Amino acid sequence: MSPALAWPAEAIWEAVAPRLPGFTIEVLPELDSTNSELMRRARAGQADPVLLVAQRQTAGRGRLGRAWQAEPGASLTFSLGLPLAPADWSGLSLAVGVAVAECLEPRIGLKWPNDLWVDGRKLGGILVETASLNAEPNPGAARYTVIGIGLNLAARAGEGLSTPPAALRELWPGAQAGEVLLRVAPVLVEAVLDFQAMGFEAFRARYEARDLLRGRAVTLSDGSAGTALGVTGHGGLLVHTASGVSTVTSAEVSVRPA
Repeated sequence: MSPALAWPAEAIWEAVAPRLPGFTIEVLPELDSTNSELMRRARAGQADPVLLVAQRQTAGRGRLGRAWQAEPGASLTFSLGLPLAPADWSGLSLAVGVAVAECLEPRIGLKWPNDLWVDGRKLGGILVETASLNAEPNPGAARYTVIGIGLNLAARAGEGLSTPPAALRELWPGAQAGEVLLRVAPVLVEAVLDFQAMGFEAFRARYEARDLLRGRAVTLSDGSAGTALGVTGHGGLLVHTASGVSTVTSAEVSVRPA
C-alpha cells in the first residue's frame, strides 16, 4: 500500500468539517516544516482552515527555534491552521496540550508551556504561531493561527537532546501515524474552538490534573529558581521564589534534577 493511502483523510474530514466550514486536509510526502509552510501561505493571503501533514520534515521546528526530528513512520508531524479571534490568547498551547494528552493516554503529563511528557521523557511538543490577516491589524481582529504538533511514535536515540525522548508505542503498541491523527484531529479542532469561545479558564482544571511541574523545583531562563505552584486562569506559570510568588508568561522553564 502506498504510504499516502494509509492516511484516513476522508474520515478526518468527515469528523472535522461540520465544525469547521471550508476545512481541508493535505498529506505531503516531505516538507521543511508544516508550520513554516502554513505561515508562508498565510502571509501570501491564504487563510482557509487546513490540516497539513508531512510524512517527513526536513527542518521541523520546536519552541525557541529548536530542531524537531521527524522521520516517516517513526513520528507524526502536522499543523492545524485556521483564523482565530479569542478575547485572550493566553494559554492556547496549554489548552492544546490538554486536548492531545486526554485523547491519547491517561499517563501523558504536561510540562509548561508546550510539552507532552511520559515518565520524565518528552513525547511531543506544540508550537503556536500567528500571522495577521489584514494589512493594518487591530487588537481584536482575527489572526491566522498555526498550531504545530510533533509526536514521537517509535523509540529513537536521545543523543544531542536536552530531554530523553519517549515514544507513543510504549503506551499504545503498534500505533500508526494515520490512526493517531484520526484520534487527535477532531479533538484538537474542538478544543481550539472552545478556547476561542471560553479562554484557558475552561481548561484550567484539566491542565492541573496533568501538570508535571506543580510542586517541583524549577529554574527559569533568567537564572532564578523556585517551586512551581500551578497555573493561573490565563495560563501563566506560578513560581514561588525567594522574593515571593511571580507569574511567568514567557520564560523557558526547566525542571531541576532531583
